[in-house]
Formats: sequence, structure tokens, C-alpha cells
Amino acid sequence: MSYVASDKRYENTAEWFRRCGTSGLLLPAISLGCWHNFGGAGTDAGHHADEASFHANCQKMLFTAFDLGITHFDLANNYGPPPGSAEERVGRILQNDFAAYRDELIISSKAGYRMWPGPYGEWGSRKYVIASCDASLKRMKLDYFDIFYSHRYDPNTPLEETLFALDTIVRQGKAIYAGISSYSGAATADVVRICETNGWVKPIIHQPNYSMLNRGIEKDLIPVTDRFGIGTIAFCPLAQGLLTNKYLKSIPEDSRVKSTGGFLKESQVTPQVVAKVNKLNAIAQERGQSLAQMTLAWTLRPQGKVGVTTALIGASRPEQIVENVKYREKATFTADELQKIEKILAE
Repeated sequence: MSYVASDKRYENTAEWFRRCGTSGLLLPAISLGCWHNFGGAGTDAGHHADEASFHANCQKMLFTAFDLGITHFDLANNYGPPPGSAEERVGRILQNDFAAYRDELIISSKAGYRMWPGPYGEWGSRKYVIASCDASLKRMKLDYFDIFYSHRYDPNTPLEETLFALDTIVRQGKAIYAGISSYSGAATADVVRICETNGWVKPIIHQPNYSMLNRGIEKDLIPVTDRFGIGTIAFCPLAQGLLTNKYLKSIPEDSRVKSTGGFLKESQVTPQVVAKVNKLNAIAQERGQSLAQMTLAWTLRPQGKVGVTTALIGASRPEQIVENVKYREKATFTADELQKIEKILAE
């Protein structure tokens, strides 16, 4: 397959590219996460059992995303399944199909979760973070990452050690920017203080879990990222599919909930949550858009000085990406709509 990017990929992108905090980096409002559906054949939601059809679907998703102006592909060392396989697959596609467009892309990866046995295969030690970055670059056949993250806060390793590792990675040219993920607001403030004290590279972006059903960062983290000019990329903005039309009536047999390895559990799809999601869907219908589209618009709404820079979506087929990007056709809310949504979420 010979891929030539659409010459319209940067048309109609007013307000699409958003500044990442106070840095010089611009990110698309929607970024594509390669957590699920890019690993081993047969592990995707579309059940592409053979390698050829699985790989072709992954190619089409990345092609579709880039053609729509999504320039940011997000990964981590443990993404798959199996761990490492998403980096290998996306790296193969980047090498074979995107070589001419590398400088137009933002490719990110992370280290923090378990990747290999023994005491040096997870968390935030300098040993693990640097070794993991090197291994990820080899899997993806890249010279550098645009963003490299500490994937989770390590309560047993000095924060200085983890941040010094990120500083080293950037100074060695293995990454252009550093980021952190799933750190509390207080820990994020400590990150900035430590980096400034030591003259180290400061993270320009934070990746937290954020959605209508998980709003903790609004009080804990957003005030801190606003204060220090750090961008925010929200993962799971659709709550693993809960904030789509998938669960409005029942739990589909082919959903992540029914998967033994799924992140979303059946116990989370309670009658109360389903009732709330149906009420939100009614507002989306009144607005003339899907629940997923309204949810993404809400996630990216103005809040604070910096707010959310980009929403990180997952997809199992190209059509989902096309539909999600259409959120921008109705990206703003009236005060009355926001009040109605707030009332539903408070129930």
C-alpha cells in the first residue's frame, strides 16, 4: 500500500491546532491513542484475526487520522496487547508509509508500567525510564520521540531521580519534549519546583484521565497546570466507550466490557450510569450531534487559563475517527446547555 497524504489535511483547521500550555508546541484538538487495536492480530475490537487484515486496518486508521489533521499519535511501552506490540506495529507503519511526513508528526511514548520481569522493569527509576525509552525507540525504529512521558508517579523513587532521567533523555536528543501522566496536582507542582531548582527540562504536558464521568482534575490538577502553563491531554474522554451510544440500552457482546482483558468492567456500567448517559444523549440529540461528539466538545471547552489542550481518542476502525472529528461542527455550548449538563452530572 502506497500512502500519499491528503493535500487538504491542513484546510479548515481554524482553532484546530491548540497551544500546549505556554510552550511553542501546537497539538491538534483530537489526538489518536494507540493503546488498544494496534497490537497483535486478533486483539482488536474488530476481531481481525489474520495479520494482513489487522495491519491494513491499523494503516487505514492512521491514514484517516492524518488526512483529517490529526498529527499526534500517542503510545506507551506497554501498549498492545501484548506489551510492546503497538509500538512495533505503529513504528512499522511510520517507517513504511509515513517516512516523508515524519517532521509533520508528533509521536509520543511513555515508561512507567511493567514491561519486563525483575525489579528494573517498571515504575520511575532512572535505570528503568532510560532503558525503556531506548527499547521503545528500537521497537518503533525512530531516532527520537517528540514527547516522552513518565507514565505514572512512583511513590517509592525520589521524584528528582525520575525527572533527572527525563532531562537526560531530552538532552541526549532521544525526545524533544518531556511529559508526565497521572500525577496529582500537588505532585505536578513539585515537578515544576524540582526542575526549576535544578535547571532541568520541565514537562510541557500532563496526561490525566478526564471525562464527564471522571472530573477530579478540575479541582486538583487544572489549577496547577494553569498556574505553570502546562498543557493537558485528556485520556479516556469517552470513558472507554461509556460516553457513546454503545451502552444506551444494554452491554453489547463485542464490547470491551465483555472482554476478559478489557479496562472497562461490567460493574461500572450501573443502571445509574446508564440513566445519566441517556440524559446526556438527549442533550446531544437536541444539539444535532452524537453523544461522543458532544462529549469531546465538552472536554475541550474553555476552562481556566490553559484548560485541556487535546482529547486523546481510541478507535477500532477509521469511521470512528471521522465521526469523532466532526465534533467541531458544533464545538461550542450555550450557557443553558452547560447548566443542563452540569445538573445531570451532579446527580
